[in-house]
Amino acid sequence: MVETVKAAKRPARHGPRVSFIELQARNKRRSFILVVMMLGIVTAIGTTLGATWGCWWLGLLIGLVAAIIHYAAARMSGTRMVMAATGARPLGKREDPQLVNVIEEIAISAGMPCPAIWIIEEDSSNAFATGFDRDDAAVAITRGLRHKLKRDELQAVIAHEIGHIRNGDSGYMVLMAVLVGSVALLADIGIRTLRHGGRSRRGGAQAVGLIVLLVLVVLAPLFARLLRAAVSRQREFLADATAVELTRQPQALVSALQKLTADTTPLVAANRATNHLFIVNPMRRARAGGGALSTHPPLAARIKRIEDLYS
Repeated sequence: MVETVKAAKRPARHGPRVSFIELQARNKRRSFILVVMMLGIVTAIGTTLGATWGCWWLGLLIGLVAAIIHYAAARMSGTRMVMAATGARPLGKREDPQLVNVIEEIAISAGMPCPAIWIIEEDSSNAFATGFDRDDAAVAITRGLRHKLKRDELQAVIAHEIGHIRNGDSGYMVLMAVLVGSVALLADIGIRTLRHGGRSRRGGAQAVGLIVLLVLVVLAPLFARLLRAAVSRQREFLADATAVELTRQPQALVSALQKLTADTTPLVAANRATNHLFIVNPMRRARAGGGALSTHPPLAARIKRIEDLYS
């Protein structure tokens, strides 16, 4: 650990130095491309499904309506549902003045209102942010993170989470979750259509449509999950860059990420529906990151990106 932290105090040895603006723009471009690809999947499977019914736009309409309903429900009650799912509770200002002070400092640096503060009464070290806009924003940290990190490391973690809020990541990831859900819904309808179509329709054009639908039904859900994970990893890189921008202490973020990744204390409240929210994956087997379906980048890749931000 010591060697890695020391390395974070030196400029990157290979390639030109990357500025905050360049890295943020790069990550946003990649995330935008991935979302467009996800919309393409919904469009492809929806129109193909509709075409097998003799009305190409009907399947697409079903997917879009389901997505809109899901998105509206998430906007109205998403924060409360996430906090309830993770067992978080509101933290009073007088309960932990130092923590409140740290969060207020970072919020001022980010040029935004101080988010609501929640605490998760668990010994594991982790944190996450949620909220669709700055007025609805909330930051939650575990009791373990509060006690195990130094002040500058705590600042770096809070800056990372406030970075998610400033970058609009909560709404962005909900959009991805909605699109993945729409793909799953259309795939399920497609399976039912294939069962019915395979028995009753044998025309050449119809058969081709059913074959295309079969391919999409099998591959689209997996591809959708891959894209969602890729977007999540890009947003983690972007939040890391924002944290360094706000604190100007890259070594503190590196140290915090190392401590959080090395912490083997399980987070009882974690589950697959919420693990992408946390600064490090709370599922111990996936904590180091890596892999196409991982929602978090590997620790080494995150440190390398952080090192590339300064000289």
